[in-house]
Amino acid sequence: MTRTIRAVRTLAWEFTLPAALVVVWWLVSAQTGSLYFPPLSRILTRFHELWLFERFTSDVLPSVVNLAVGYLAAAVVGVALGVAMGLVPWLREAVNPAVQFLRALPAVALLPLAIQLLGIGWSMKAGVIFFGALWPVLLNTIDGVRSIDPLVREMTSSYRITRRERVRHVVLPAAGPQIFVGLRASLSVAVILLLASELVGSSSGLGFFVLQAQRQFNTTDMWAGMVLLGVIGYLLNVGLQALERRVLGWHFERRRKNRPETRARREQPGPRPSLSKESAVDQH
Repeated sequence: MTRTIRAVRTLAWEFTLPAALVVVWWLVSAQTGSLYFPPLSRILTRFHELWLFERFTSDVLPSVVNLAVGYLAAAVVGVALGVAMGLVPWLREAVNPAVQFLRALPAVALLPLAIQLLGIGWSMKAGVIFFGALWPVLLNTIDGVRSIDPLVREMTSSYRITRRERVRHVVLPAAGPQIFVGLRASLSVAVILLLASELVGSSSGLGFFVLQAQRQFNTTDMWAGMVLLGVIGYLLNVGLQALERRVLGWHFERRRKNRPETRARREQPGPRPSLSKESAVDQH
């Protein structure tokens, strides 16, 4: 029951500020006649007409597929390479100069090269997303693996646990919190690069739709596209948080128990048991 109340309270706090901002936006925009800031009611009406479901298959679905392919590839490669570099010092020292050089390159600046090499199809968009989203996952995985207590590694070696079982049951759970930090950071990068890759050399997708609406001075459609991008980013973040809490449930439970208020509640002395009349007579 306490956990349910805590979850409801968290949701209430999470939606209070967005709901207040939406109300303010609705009231302020209802009185404006600006071409660049149309009323929110008109934006939501156009949002419903466009995305439920007139242009869903032509623009939304390709964008979601490109984002999923690029982001998932970056997550898999980043975690695998990060675990290897974190466990093998000579590999980390050999690859580190190339990693530092490549991660300093803005993925958006590589769009012309990506178009020349991969064309303007889905592979170019997924490749740009992969390149930009790889580095947060990779670097955070390396840090998470390197931060494992050396005594834990020595203990697993003394018990002659195979490398595969060591990675699965010791390294990945211990580095899991840091890995998810990288996954959350790379998700924001992936959404930004999705929009950027569809602004150049594309004939479909949310970025292409927003650019075309801006060029035609159709600001209502442009706002509807940007609202949809925000909704997609928010839903992806919520899904990733749910996955994190499911995979790292032990981590969040330990953090909850180590909170000062939880420790204080646990250390409070309970009520002393009252003595019955018979036990009081026996003591006398």
